[in-house]
Amino acid sequence: MFHKFFTALFIILFLSPTAAVCASDAPFKPGEKLKFQLRWEFIPAGEAELKVEPMAEIDGETVFHFVMTAKSNSFLDLFYKVRDRIDSYADSGMTHSLLYKKKQREGNTKRNITATFDWKSKQVVYEKDGKKKPPVELLPGAFDPLGIFYYVRFSDLEGISSIERPVSDGKKCVIGIGNIIKRQTITVPAGTYDTLLIEPDLKDVGGVFEKSKDSNIQIWITADRRHIPVKIQSKVAVGRFMGELTEAVLPEQ
Repeated sequence: MFHKFFTALFIILFLSPTAAVCASDAPFKPGEKLKFQLRWEFIPAGEAELKVEPMAEIDGETVFHFVMTAKSNSFLDLFYKVRDRIDSYADSGMTHSLLYKKKQREGNTKRNITATFDWKSKQVVYEKDGKKKPPVELLPGAFDPLGIFYYVRFSDLEGISSIERPVSDGKKCVIGIGNIIKRQTITVPAGTYDTLLIEPDLKDVGGVFEKSKDSNIQIWITADRRHIPVKIQSKVAVGRFMGELTEAVLPEQ
């Protein structure tokens, strides 16, 4: 359950009404680091971290490099040890993803997953532990499950109530829908924030969310230009999972 929750934490599916911008205008910069504490109900479960790495290069193109890591705490390690890492690469104008990597270490499970976005052929190729699946057709402007989160941070969400965007994990490419529910002031370990509450539609998420009646994911992001995630909450059949911001390193804009 721990890894199912964490895998879905940042599958936030949005359509931004803004045009593409250059890297220098982004609301995040290389060096940004966000740390979260994870809980299952009232039980501490582990920690997660989101980082914006230095700009990278793919096929001669300068690209953004985003990283998400998750690890269970010492108590959960006794039952189900989690050490996951996801790398996402998107073009510097944040119009589409180029590469998605997932290194999954959960209990006895070890997987290395890659999704390569080939925009010349308009296809994405999924590879797991060296074995490739047939290519999947890409919808225009598709992002991977982590890259889409950073894409939404470019968005002007003022006055928008329902939003959508193509997203692909390499196995399929779908249109995801999200709803901006309300503006709300909340307090987490890192402080008190003016936020927007967003609920993604889970019809294409699958897994534990598909099997759990009345399941949902709620994400609170700051209502300012940075759109920093400060709280993430998920309800499934076996209980409620939560991630709260504990520390934010934010390079000057």
